[in-house]
Amino acid sequence: MIEPTLNYVTCPGPAARRADEPERSEHRMAYWEWNATGNPAHPHVIVCVHGLTRQGRDFDVLARALASHARVICPDVAGRGRSEWLADPQHYAVPQYALDMLMLLQHLQAQAPLQTLDWIGTSMGGLIGMALAGQAQLPLPVAIRRLVLNDVGPTLEWAALQRIGSYVGQPVRFDSVEQAAATLRVISAGFGPHTDAEWRALTEPMLTPLPDGGLGLHYDPAIGVALRDMTREEAEQGQALMWQLYDQITAQTLLLRGEQSDLLTAATAQAMQERGPRAQCAVLANVGHAPTLVSADQVAVVRDFVLAQE
Repeated sequence: MIEPTLNYVTCPGPAARRADEPERSEHRMAYWEWNATGNPAHPHVIVCVHGLTRQGRDFDVLARALASHARVICPDVAGRGRSEWLADPQHYAVPQYALDMLMLLQHLQAQAPLQTLDWIGTSMGGLIGMALAGQAQLPLPVAIRRLVLNDVGPTLEWAALQRIGSYVGQPVRFDSVEQAAATLRVISAGFGPHTDAEWRALTEPMLTPLPDGGLGLHYDPAIGVALRDMTREEAEQGQALMWQLYDQITAQTLLLRGEQSDLLTAATAQAMQERGPRAQCAVLANVGHAPTLVSADQVAVVRDFVLAQE
């Protein structure tokens, strides 16, 4: 079984620092690279970007399924996983994340020229993908060819945003991986059914040792500040902007919707099929927000779309 390599790219925007550290105007973003092609410079790159509170190892199962066909890149978005935390909590937002991804893509291009670029984004990762794919003037090495939006669209339900904001960044401490897995399984019930082994694999990368013992979550608690501070009016303004971006996307687009999702409604999914890139839509049964892309049927839907011949 192949394993990923951990790499870093330097991005503009100051990292959080201790009092004894000098000020910096940059931060490091971690990314996991999967490549079983036999060609370290393979020209097909697939970027997989996680949701708000998650990290790049969420895509282990999907990445293994794709790694014999492309370089699969799974970043830890700033403030999560192995990436540095940001100095200003208000920078935990799509504009900063999109800039970081531009730096990542240019870094990959410098390593080996990209010929084909595909994007798989879960929730927040899909918003970042829309921001990049919907702005033709951005200096991407190549345009995004195929875009997978996993249970996310330009319109996000306010009640679901409030639900997510209620738990993001709250202090937690676990005595064991088992306790953490049980707790996260309740919070993340929308992820759908998983075996105990699948859930443990999804849980372990979410944890980090605490200085006084026990385990905490891997992310900066401040990632939820901007979400909690956002008003309903601001959310609606942001959604209008996201629709503008969506309407400008030319990439072939696949929309995945959890049948029980409270974030992406059936009405929004229908609108996404009728405008902009006219996404094809796959509705996943017995799942809410958001599908984990771990089960064989979910992996197959994404794999077949991304690797389909022109």
